[in-house]
Amino acid sequence: MTASSTRRTTAAHSRLAAVGAIAVAGALLLTGCGDQTKDKNNDSGSATSSAPLADKLPQDIRSKGKIRVGSDIAYAPVEYKDSSGKVVGLDPDLAAAMGKQLGVTFEFQNGTFDGLLTGLRSDRYDIAMSAMTDNKNRQEGVDPDTGKKVGEGVDFVDYLTAGVSIYTRKGDTKGITTWEDLCGKKLAVQRGTTSEDLAKQQAKKCPSGKKLAIEAFDDNQQAQTRLRSGGADAVSADFPVAAYAVKTSGSGKDFQIVGDQVEAAPYGIAVAKKETQLRGALQAAMDAIIGNGEYQKILEKWGAQDGAVKKSVVNGGK
Repeated sequence: MTASSTRRTTAAHSRLAAVGAIAVAGALLLTGCGDQTKDKNNDSGSATSSAPLADKLPQDIRSKGKIRVGSDIAYAPVEYKDSSGKVVGLDPDLAAAMGKQLGVTFEFQNGTFDGLLTGLRSDRYDIAMSAMTDNKNRQEGVDPDTGKKVGEGVDFVDYLTAGVSIYTRKGDTKGITTWEDLCGKKLAVQRGTTSEDLAKQQAKKCPSGKKLAIEAFDDNQQAQTRLRSGGADAVSADFPVAAYAVKTSGSGKDFQIVGDQVEAAPYGIAVAKKETQLRGALQAAMDAIIGNGEYQKILEKWGAQDGAVKKSVVNGGK
């Protein structure tokens, strides 16, 4: 997300309790996604009129029996490839549960995070689902750096709340506990993310002679590698991803989270503005799995239960 200020979230300490649950999910070891561009989540039901919410979908999607999902499939535990090459994680599991309600398969296609909305606008994808923060800039198609409109915005179907965390090499925090402490340091982030936006905002606040150096990468794995090698002092990422990295990298010996989460905001499924029927179908499906308990079970499986919402809303981000 793009935020005007950095604030602590009241849920920070309760979210830290979720790290243990994420460690269980860490048994599914992360593998690099490489240049693979497509993978199916075959757990969703095939297109059928017997699905309870099938009639809510646009006819062209019902006929195809699938929804094409643009996703950065290198963001464990939200979405990644397991050792067999299957797309797994929080988002694929939620998509599979929604697919049962809608009678379609959600087909995850890999892309770089900062290109997902472009792919959505060009009709490469039907939706983008990739731990994407719902905010006004994305809703309105505004560049967060310039404040200028650069394209048509998107709508979001919100489904989770998560904040942003900083992590360092274990035992080598460089005195970092807050964003202000990053001044004079080097931070690695994933390009196009909330973390990059917050880093740029902090860099403007740093005093003369204590520049915050920001190094942006195509995916979070590359940022982690940079930190592990000593090429950066810290990495910033969404809390579920930071917690997963801390618990799994080097069997828990590589990294540690420093400070509290900041800027808690909703994750949303991005949909083109014109696709109002698809947006409504997705919201109905999300509400259905929240209501039947599947949603809570999936969040608990991936250690994300502290970010649960009681109902899905459209464009809830600020």
